[in-house]
Amino acid sequence: MQSPSLNPSRNKVDSFESPDFYCLDDLLTAEHKLVRSAVRNFVKREITPIAEEYAQRAEFPRHIVPKFGQIGVFGATIPTEYGGGGLDQISYGLMTQEIERGDSGMRSCVSVQNSLVMYPIWAFGSEAQRQKYLPRLATGELIGCFGLTEANHGSDPGGMESNFIERSDYFLLNGSKLWITNADIADIAIVWARNDQGKVRGLIVERGMEGFTTAEINNKWSLRASTTGELTFQDVQVPKDNLLPEAFGLKSALKCLEQARYGICWGALGAAMECYEVARRYALERIQFGKPIASFQLVQKKLAEMLTDITQGQLLCWRLGVLKNEDRATVAQISMAKRNNVEMALRVAREARQILGAMGISGEYPIMRHLMNLESVSTYEGTHDIQLLILGAEITGIPAFK
Repeated sequence: MQSPSLNPSRNKVDSFESPDFYCLDDLLTAEHKLVRSAVRNFVKREITPIAEEYAQRAEFPRHIVPKFGQIGVFGATIPTEYGGGGLDQISYGLMTQEIERGDSGMRSCVSVQNSLVMYPIWAFGSEAQRQKYLPRLATGELIGCFGLTEANHGSDPGGMESNFIERSDYFLLNGSKLWITNADIADIAIVWARNDQGKVRGLIVERGMEGFTTAEINNKWSLRASTTGELTFQDVQVPKDNLLPEAFGLKSALKCLEQARYGICWGALGAAMECYEVARRYALERIQFGKPIASFQLVQKKLAEMLTDITQGQLLCWRLGVLKNEDRATVAQISMAKRNNVEMALRVAREARQILGAMGISGEYPIMRHLMNLESVSTYEGTHDIQLLILGAEITGIPAFK
């Protein structure tokens, strides 16, 4: 249990209202606002009270998974016929925004389930695979993970060494994957590996298949309320029915990462909003030299710049969501938003930590937890620099990373 708050004003953050300096709520539908309100209330009730405790213990709150299923955040954009919510992309973005306001690690769990597990099954799977897995993933009965990154191949997944060879009625899979969110709790893994011809294909690997093991990565200073691990495959016999029939080449795996980056754009925005609001309220209540520190020019400068950054991030998210709904969002547009919003959220979190002074590192406030989490968010689904290179290739027509 957490100790009593060192500052009673900390509890006032429960009445959070997201900053909306440019009246972007006017662009949201009634359904968007209803979705946001429902998830915001869920975060206030289920995540905010436990986030610090689980981060301090470096433990993922496994009990929250079926609750995510109950409120419909798993498979939010998947058609209802497969157990999904059938919602649009802005609704999903608002969901990830609110969940990351609570904690990046818990948003990571949701992103993986949606973008990296359910999406590839829906986009590249057979009808039988959709019917078998998607409804159970939507409720949280099953949890999935995404096996792409390897120990020697992070930003260059094309160098992957994991492979499988064809046998009479199964594929024989060997290799390993590292830095995998949900690895230790996953019931299924979407695994990318090379076939006999050296082509990258996607396989659904189920826990319990002989030779498939997982191990948790410990001693993390970031995403401590999330489970991260390694997948190992030693002569795993994967039924041929578990091959994703429409996943051809690395481009299919990268398409999944595009979906994840989109959710990250909104999620990082939520973390920034939380840090800004905590800092703003603290500045109004913290008395130094006989008056609130919010009255000092340097603190006002910080708050003004934080709000400006957040407003820019909101505009990027909203426009990108519109483009996603119209199926017009490009890889480079998604990369720009992911890179900008994560960098912005880190900057906001650092400024908020300065405004809170010594209290900025205390677990009584979420600032340092968000700051540490965002360091991982900056790296996964394509590092800060890789996003720059994706954008640079779009601008010049010259891919610098090949």
